[in-house]
Amino acid sequence: MIIVSVSEQMLYHRHKTGVWYAYPVSTASNGVGNLSGSFQTPLGKHRIAEKIGDHLPLMTAFRAREPFCIYDPEHDDPKKDWILTRILWLTGCETGKNRRGKVDTYRRYIYIHGTHEEDKIGSPASHGCIRMKNEDMLELFEHVAVGEPVRIEN
Repeated sequence: MIIVSVSEQMLYHRHKTGVWYAYPVSTASNGVGNLSGSFQTPLGKHRIAEKIGDHLPLMTAFRAREPFCIYDPEHDDPKKDWILTRILWLTGCETGKNRRGKVDTYRRYIYIHGTHEEDKIGSPASHGCIRMKNEDMLELFEHVAVGEPVRIEN
């Protein structure tokens, strides 16, 4: 189980052993909300729909969920929201809140992913996704499964 606390900017994951792990994250700079096009982090009950990037190098950059290069900070575009290292693609579980219609988390392409802006982890800075430090993302990815519950709360 994963719990994302927007107010704390923390992600908590309970491993199969029962031990909880805590990771700092960055949620949306526009706050919370489930509406498509809001660039907000959706609240409620979700599940991991897909795991993307297994066995790829740290700092692999994704475009449309496909690896296309290794991130190079010397050629960084500050306007780009890089999706790095791994992707955990979320799907909503609550019809009308984060599933179907204009609030569908999966169709909004809401992920937990690594970022090029690790210095902003701990404060809201994303475009709606949940950003993590790349080493933390790698560790989390290894310990989660498709279908695992994810709760995002304010």
